[in-house]
Amino acid sequence: MPVNIGIIADFNTDNLARLVEKHCAGIDATVTAAPYAQVVQTLLNPELDFWERRYDALILWTFPGTIATSFNDVRDFQSRSPEDLQSEVDAFADLVRGLSNRAHHVFLPSWVVSPDNSHSPSIEMKGDVGTAAALLRLNLRLVETLGTDPRVTLFNTERWIRQGGATAFSDKLWFLSKTPYSKTVFDEAARDMVATLRGARGLRKKVVIVDLDNTLWGGIVGDAGIEGLQIGGHDAVGEAFSQFQNELKRLSRQGVVLAIVSKNEETIAFEAIDTHPDMVLRSQDFAGWRINWDDKARNIVDLMADLNLGLDSAVFIDDSTHERNRVREALPDVLVPEWPTDPMDYARALRQLRCFENPELSNEDRARTAMYVSDRQRKQLQGELGSLETWLETLQLEVQVEPLSPSNLERTAQLLNKTNQMNLSTRRMSAHELSEWTSQPNHRLWTFRVVDKLGDYGVCGIASVALDESRGQLVDFVLSCRAMGRGVEEAIISVAANKVREAGAREMAAAYVMTKKNKPCLRWFEQQSWFTLGDDGHTFLLDVGRETPAPKHIRITPA
Repeated sequence: MPVNIGIIADFNTDNLARLVEKHCAGIDATVTAAPYAQVVQTLLNPELDFWERRYDALILWTFPGTIATSFNDVRDFQSRSPEDLQSEVDAFADLVRGLSNRAHHVFLPSWVVSPDNSHSPSIEMKGDVGTAAALLRLNLRLVETLGTDPRVTLFNTERWIRQGGATAFSDKLWFLSKTPYSKTVFDEAARDMVATLRGARGLRKKVVIVDLDNTLWGGIVGDAGIEGLQIGGHDAVGEAFSQFQNELKRLSRQGVVLAIVSKNEETIAFEAIDTHPDMVLRSQDFAGWRINWDDKARNIVDLMADLNLGLDSAVFIDDSTHERNRVREALPDVLVPEWPTDPMDYARALRQLRCFENPELSNEDRARTAMYVSDRQRKQLQGELGSLETWLETLQLEVQVEPLSPSNLERTAQLLNKTNQMNLSTRRMSAHELSEWTSQPNHRLWTFRVVDKLGDYGVCGIASVALDESRGQLVDFVLSCRAMGRGVEEAIISVAANKVREAGAREMAAAYVMTKKNKPCLRWFEQQSWFTLGDDGHTFLLDVGRETPAPKHIRITPA
């Protein structure tokens, strides 16, 4: 699907635009730049050619003095009150909010000034005349006014400046081409922004698969034993492995799933993981594993199938060049980064992978590993009980139906944008757009939270309909992969059909829109006796006058 990226800035954006295009590899992206130094004029004039298209991402990069002219007074040693600064930021924030019909996402780098711009370091932090103090106030106000807006992503420009070092700014470059920053600064910015766009479009990596020996810890556990491993303590290498594990733990709290593929004895490996006193990660931190002596590429395929995730969701980390090359060649969809030879560089290498960006962090993200652990327990229970029917009855499944509300809006938008397999139309909408769509008189949307005796799946299903006098059009039918195959699909359709019937319509239509990844959705509809296929070959029709009961093993808590 084509992606439109716009840039509005106070400076020449040629370098930035080229680097954004470079890092959009694999995305059909078009980058359009507005004339530089016309920020406010561009924002206030929707008739400009620049606004001929709606942007999936709009980069709005300004100098503080452009937005807050009172900042220029402070820079010139004239006293201005904090209220003056704040009111100008508030006016700018109103302009940004007004872009909702012109851009899905707005990317705002924080305000910085050249380090040479402050001529009096002894007063730059003074409350009324200090340039640095004024800049802090401006950025803090920006966070306060726009930091919770789901359509806006604020970036810390200082992070990019640090990467640029002493040459981040160049007066000569500015005088010659009106370009304020070095290529390094723009490259760091482009990487972060494109990674954020990928995350917003559901293209981020979801699983980190790690080796054990000399990757998660130092040494070979089968040879050195648990007591001989390098992890923690006061040893520099041991501390480095602890830091790497802490970085993995941090990723897991952002919703990235951790898994293991290692050539080892499973019992020995888990004894080390669960008993070594300095181990940061324990067995409950891993959603799955394949610890054996089989080919790692084959193990990764089996593991990802078990997690019900595509290979393109995975990152594989291994200290062995041979194993990395084997996986890279056998499984090109798996991201296999080159890995440092020095463990002291492991944590930094992980932090530099810009493939995990998640613009919105939900409660489901934070609890994702626990959900996978619960799912592993469900599968163990299924193996013990034998038949699928007995297993489903034992789970005590409950589906809680909720209308769209401020409390579940962000999670619903996240689910809509990131679910690929069981997704009828695969339409993508921001939280704001989804809220606006639902507010229309004939539009209805319900979310579905799934709970069983082993845990809470979170909000993992969506159904929405557009109603007319005789038909309810099923616009969205979405279910997270972790709840597929347990009768929740039928429960969602049962609820949607009942709602359409109550609204007075006679049938419900589901128009399947094919993508590369949503064939499971098509197969499911083809297998349902409730539906007949329309003449167009892709619309499934359901007579809501007939009974469409939910599966007997599921209890539905209605909205």
